[in-house]
This record gives sequence, structure tokens and C-alpha cells, in this order.
Amino acid sequence: MTFQQIRPQKGSEIVLQQIKMQIETGTYAPGSKLPTVVELAANFQVGRSTVREALSGLKAMGWVDIRHGGGTFVTNPLPIDSSSLFDQGQTLQEVQEVRRFIEAGCASLAASRRTEENLTALRQILNTMEASFENEEESEQADIRFHLEIAKASHNSLLIGMMESLTERLQLSMKASRRLWFFAERASAEKLFQEHRDIVDAIEMKDEQLAAEKMSQHIHKVDQVIQKLAKISTDAF
Repeated sequence: MTFQQIRPQKGSEIVLQQIKMQIETGTYAPGSKLPTVVELAANFQVGRSTVREALSGLKAMGWVDIRHGGGTFVTNPLPIDSSSLFDQGQTLQEVQEVRRFIEAGCASLAASRRTEENLTALRQILNTMEASFENEEESEQADIRFHLEIAKASHNSLLIGMMESLTERLQLSMKASRRLWFFAERASAEKLFQEHRDIVDAIEMKDEQLAAEKMSQHIHKVDQVIQKLAKISTDAF
């Protein structure tokens, strides 16, 4: 018998879900400005850092735009809701196989269509990754933003929506695989970072085939780590 791990929700995840629901139900319309961090913290009765983490997650998922010094705004148009594509019915292996093809396609299109703004965003995420080797939470968030940003660089709304759905479906396994990878040795973390940098380099060079190959190789290695993680979990029982 196999058991699914039950993970208690963090405060930031609850706040994220609440704000996302308010956007979906029209409480906050596309293009409208959200209350300030201070106001949201008071409304939800949580700390400001919890609200900031929730807003960062919403930004990574494409639901809000954070303008430094200008506040947080609901994106217009809203991201496509493709959550039904990847519900909990599929096995992790099935979803990972689909992810490999989707992400390789995103990387290829990104190499063809990326703008300087896309490149700047990807380079900033790489800088965050490099600076946060010792910070597990920041590193995980940067990894999620990296893959979503490549989807955005494809400038294909359907691919962006599919990647957002995939990210929600795979978030726990992505975090677990990163932890297994990082705990193995620091060299593994640096190798993972180099793979991300190679993908961005290929996108910057506008080499569609190389970008797709680098992404496919990267996801394949992640698959191997997840399979190793699954074996460890099975052996534990």
C-alpha cells in the first residue's frame, strides 16, 4: 500500500489561494490595483512577509503584476485557466512526460520570439538562483519563476496557461526533487544552476534546436531525481 504525504499549508499558500479566488470571482477585476501589503496583512491577520510571499507566488503564476513603488495590479488579460488539463487523476510519470515536451517547445519558441525584456527577466532570475544556494525557499521560488518566464517568452498564451497548470500540479514534486538534489552535495546544486544558464544562453543566441535540447536534457535529469525520490519513499515503507 502506498500513502500520499499530507503537507500542512503555509500561511502564504492560504493567502495566495484566497486572493486568487477573489480575482477569479471578480472581487478584483483585471487591471485593478490590489490593497497594499499592509492592508492585506491586516485583512488576513498575517505578517507582511507572508503577504509578500503570496504575492510573489501569484506573480510567478501570472495573476498579478508587481510594480515597485507603484503597487500590485491584477493582470489584464487574466491567465488562461487550464487547470482541468492536469488534475490529480494522472500519474506523476504521465505528467512529467508531458512536461518534457511542453517545456522543450516553450524553450524553442522562446529562442525564436524572446524580447530583450524576456532576457532581462531570465537573467535576473539566474542571479537570484546563484545568490540563494543556501536559501531553500528563495531557490525554489526562483526555479518556479524560471520555467514560467520561459513560457512567457514563447509569447503563446496557451503554452503559458499549460505551464501554469503544470506548475501547480508538480509544485510538491519539484520542491522535493530540488531538496534531494541539493542535499546530495553543493556540486549538484551548481550543476543544476549551470543547466539553467545553458538554457538561457541558447535562448539568447536564438538557437531554437539547442534551447529545446538543453531543456529536454534538463527535464530528463529532473525525472531521474524524482524517480530516485519515489524509490526512497517506497523503500521507507
